[in-house]
Amino acid sequence: MPLPLPGRPRLGQAPLLALLPLLLLLVGPARPISFQLPGKARKCLREEIHRDTLVTGEYEIGAPPGSSTGPSANLKITDSAGHILYAKEDATKGKFAFTTEDYDMFEACFESKLPVGTGRMPDQLVVLDMKHGVEAKNYEEIAKVEKLKPLEVELRRLEDLSESIVNDFAYMKKREEEMRDTNESTNTRVLYFSIFSMCCLIGLATWQVFYLRRFFKAKKLIE
Repeated sequence: MPLPLPGRPRLGQAPLLALLPLLLLLVGPARPISFQLPGKARKCLREEIHRDTLVTGEYEIGAPPGSSTGPSANLKITDSAGHILYAKEDATKGKFAFTTEDYDMFEACFESKLPVGTGRMPDQLVVLDMKHGVEAKNYEEIAKVEKLKPLEVELRRLEDLSESIVNDFAYMKKREEEMRDTNESTNTRVLYFSIFSMCCLIGLATWQVFYLRRFFKAKKLIE
């Protein structure tokens, strides 16, 4: 099959090429998160991540202005079960990477070790750039290994992004089905409990009628 000439897209490719700049905005680089970490304080960032997802990150902890001791903080990344995925004491600058095993809530905690003196201790500046999924892949390295052209690299990036979106929709559909099943099961249980409660009330009312009738007959109040 002959390849199309450069600069002359085939029929049906024009809409895709027209949407290419818009789609590229979706896979643009994410901005890092920065915050101030006071002395003897602990701050955590949480994020939900899907299973089998590559997570990479870079962090940098700056020394307080005018401090001669330098930055002093610990970094620990854990999941909801408390499993430690990455830990670093006296962290200053570094990178980390791990692959998730299941859909879970992950937490990155920075704990300052600077002592709190009598005066005002300047805060440490923490910069965290955490990426996962398509953002975490190194497409420059993939292009070198597979010898891809720039347009092919962007198309590969868009393909991975489309797959990620499809997986997100599939997961949302699965969660919706699970929630629907839970709601139906709850409604069924409430219905059965309501029927059981009505039967108990009817039985109790019938017993009270017969009991009071026997009582009044024993007192000869009624025939």
